[in-house]
Amino acid sequence: MTTIEKEWAERVRAAVAARTPLCLRGGGSKDFFGCTLAGERFDLCANRGVVAYEPTELVVTVCAGTPLAELEAVLADKGQYLAFEPPHFGPGATVGGCVAAGLSGPRRASAGAVRDFMLGVKLLDGRGEVLRFGGQVMKNVAGYDVSRLVAGSLGTLGILLEVSLKVLPRPVAEATLRFELDEASALQRVNEWGGQPLPVSATLWQHGVLHLRLSGAEAAVQAACARLGGEALDDATAQALWTAAREQTLPGFALEEGEVLWRLSLPSTAPALGLPGRQLVEWGGAQRWFAGAIDAQAVCARAVELGGHATAFRGGARAAGVFQPLAVPLAAVHRRLKQAFDPAGIFNPGRLYPEL
Repeated sequence: MTTIEKEWAERVRAAVAARTPLCLRGGGSKDFFGCTLAGERFDLCANRGVVAYEPTELVVTVCAGTPLAELEAVLADKGQYLAFEPPHFGPGATVGGCVAAGLSGPRRASAGAVRDFMLGVKLLDGRGEVLRFGGQVMKNVAGYDVSRLVAGSLGTLGILLEVSLKVLPRPVAEATLRFELDEASALQRVNEWGGQPLPVSATLWQHGVLHLRLSGAEAAVQAACARLGGEALDDATAQALWTAAREQTLPGFALEEGEVLWRLSLPSTAPALGLPGRQLVEWGGAQRWFAGAIDAQAVCARAVELGGHATAFRGGARAAGVFQPLAVPLAAVHRRLKQAFDPAGIFNPGRLYPEL
């Protein structure tokens, strides 16, 4: 164990003995996400640095407190990147926070989510013991894949110490096309294109305009542009658009007094929400963002009606929960996992679900 790991293990054991809840926190850029923060603050930023990086093997292992921007700079120097395009939501974003939040950006529908790039983790559990899961290659899992389980757990299972991630080469060519379409037409188009051999890497619809990003080989991107038509954006404008979509700085994400930003996960072919408020549509129609002051039950009911679920992403009361309630069997699994990794319940109590 490193010096930091020994110190943290002692603090965890002391917290268990005193029954003191701990609020695990890196850069704080995702503090808004999930239920209300609770417990004594446990700063995790001191544990930082690249442990191992093999560009030829497309694998990087970093300490969880490493700034996300620092890791991305190291990868960019070798022409590589995190293909799930994790949002930062602030300069303090860390790799551990990226994994714990489990959030992916515009490229998620084509490249995969955070959990799909998880190869291994080093974790400090609620007994003060250091555990290792997974490794540094894709085919190394025997039994339960705990590495992927940690993605999106919001620090409720343990303290992330190290993370091993699969990385990818940056696309050789990219282009962004603009189409003026209403929501129904845009949904129809992106679903049609999704079933065709096109190098689509991201979609975004808002205010009657659909943006489509194409990524891949130069010839494939050029052929797709010629086939699809639309208005091509210059590189700087396109980059600014997709960064703003990832970081939620587009006007449609801004909230007024009393409003909540909802994230709805739906079948890509689901029709328009039909709710009073502002909308953005991503991931080929599978992710819908809705901002408004409408009753929470109405939003959740509409999401279920369309075959999905809703999350209160920003704004609103958080103490009662922000994620749609789990089915009874799934809730039981969550409780057993929490008991296995954090038997005293000291890590981020209530952050994921009020009862955990």
